[in-house]
Amino acid sequence: MNSYGTDAGPVVEWTVVDSDIGPLLLAATGSGLVSVSFHARPAVRDAVLERLRTRFGTEPVEAPGSPRLAEPVRALAAYFAGERHAFDLDLDWSLTSGFHRAVLRELASGVPYGTVVGYGDLAARVGRPEGAQAVGAAMGANPLPVVVPCHRVVESDGGLGGFGGGLETKRQLLALEGILPQPLF
Repeated sequence: MNSYGTDAGPVVEWTVVDSDIGPLLLAATGSGLVSVSFHARPAVRDAVLERLRTRFGTEPVEAPGSPRLAEPVRALAAYFAGERHAFDLDLDWSLTSGFHRAVLRELASGVPYGTVVGYGDLAARVGRPEGAQAVGAAMGANPLPVVVPCHRVVESDGGLGGFGGGLETKRQLLALEGILPQPLF
């Protein structure tokens, strides 16, 4: 059930939390976590909030103590501490649709911690074996990175592929999960 009515309070609540990969902006609706954004310094934060404002037609409200955000904040802290390997959070999928949503849902449910999948393999899993490039576009548009683990999607030849948070961030996440070695310095 969506909380988009005036009786439900703010439509989108957000906060910025520190993480091992830098500040993350988390946003949630009454349906669940709707957005995770990397490098949430002022310029990025402002752009993310503008996208949310445009999409939901209301002003996002900064709410660091929000019950909507409490579990995502705890879950991400536990993930970065190496104590959580799966996310069972309520997710609001309204920022994605169609093929992208199908790919992201498959990624969230079918590619566990400590594993990777190729772009083409993920495309085949959702019935579009020729859709590797479209999977790449879905990864680039993922509104819920880390929680919906687009960092686990790699090239078939072993290359890292792209990553919206930057390749160093992707390396850090894959090292955290034991897929790549931890950097020496």
